[in-house]
Amino acid sequence: MSTTTPSIGAATKVWAKIGVLSFGGPAAQISLMHREVVDDRKWLSEQQFLNALSFCMLLPGPEAMQLATYAGWRLHGILGGLIAGLLFVLPGALVMLALSVLYAAFGQVPLVDALFLGIKATVVIVVIEALLRVSKKALLNRAHWIIAALAFIGIFALKVPYPIIVILAGLYGYAFAERSTNISTPSALKQSPTNSLKTTALWLGIWFAPLLALRFALPASILNEIGIFFSKLAVVTFGGAYAVLAYMGQDVVENSAWLTAGQMMDGLGLAETTPGPLILVTQFVGFMAAHADGGYGLAIAATIVTLWATFVPCFLWIFVGAPYIDWISTRPRLKGALTAITAAVVGVILNLSIWFALHVFFTSVETVSWGVVHTSMPDISTINWRPVIIAICAGIAMLKFHTGIIKVLVVAAFAGWVTSLI
Repeated sequence: MSTTTPSIGAATKVWAKIGVLSFGGPAAQISLMHREVVDDRKWLSEQQFLNALSFCMLLPGPEAMQLATYAGWRLHGILGGLIAGLLFVLPGALVMLALSVLYAAFGQVPLVDALFLGIKATVVIVVIEALLRVSKKALLNRAHWIIAALAFIGIFALKVPYPIIVILAGLYGYAFAERSTNISTPSALKQSPTNSLKTTALWLGIWFAPLLALRFALPASILNEIGIFFSKLAVVTFGGAYAVLAYMGQDVVENSAWLTAGQMMDGLGLAETTPGPLILVTQFVGFMAAHADGGYGLAIAATIVTLWATFVPCFLWIFVGAPYIDWISTRPRLKGALTAITAAVVGVILNLSIWFALHVFFTSVETVSWGVVHTSMPDISTINWRPVIIAICAGIAMLKFHTGIIKVLVVAAFAGWVTSLI
């Protein structure tokens, strides 16, 4: 498939659209991006998109945001990558800031909860649609289906850490790569190792310079703790928000005592119902920790520090690694590893789909254990009929009649508010 290159202005409009509509976590966001960038506009080929997705899944941080950054870089270099990445994050960050202010003032936001109930129900369908799309592209043979199934069992039932699933899938793909696989002519590297080192040094400086300046200017401030904590988190957040929530929740609740367990869950609920990466829950944590320490002014400063420490590293990973993605795809063993990882991603998305549906449709979901098996099970008596009905209607609209996501989200949000009055 031949690709086209838009003007930077036209691309910016699409990145802004994706940023505003990127509800539902990485599966839905990647599906939306695929539709906009590959299917509708053909800015990237199918293979380029899948190669980049497999690479981004290897990185710490939100893979959908990094994929958007790569797509922008591919079209318009560093500037394009910055525009795409920032527009993917900023709409959700602004919404999360507004919700955090309301939460700090009132403790809960019933109207927002009601509106976003419909959105969450629709997101279940969006994620299922994404699962269908990705599986059609990634599961090309029996081995890929087996990898996807094992990845799902590993993460859903055995609680195998996501990085281990990625590593095992990659090792299998590398070891058993088919030499007959269609491999394009080896491409030359777009960047020398020396330039890679320069890019690394530049973005490490951009990342740490403001944090070091803050440390010297306000040595006793909680802002320093927040900057250090989320910088560490940015290096280990393989698998996105869900993979890191257990670690972050335990640390901020039990060790740092920044939030209560209830506040942590409320923050996750707000992050799930805003556009942008789910890892924006870190913004809520930073805001609430600083608000308790020094009020709204400090909380807004903490929001900036948290966003900086969380997302600047994403630009580092992409701008250093992006020039090597095409080169990797022309090496049979490396491409085999990425193909196997992509197959494993299908299993991971299936796990995410089920996890999300359980928490939207049921009020009570518990972890049940049988020996080495640890899986989520809902309390059937706590089923909530409202999101179930809204999801069924959204599924008919989107999957059967292919209604646009904007219309479905607006109607679903209204339905969530109306049903909350019954």
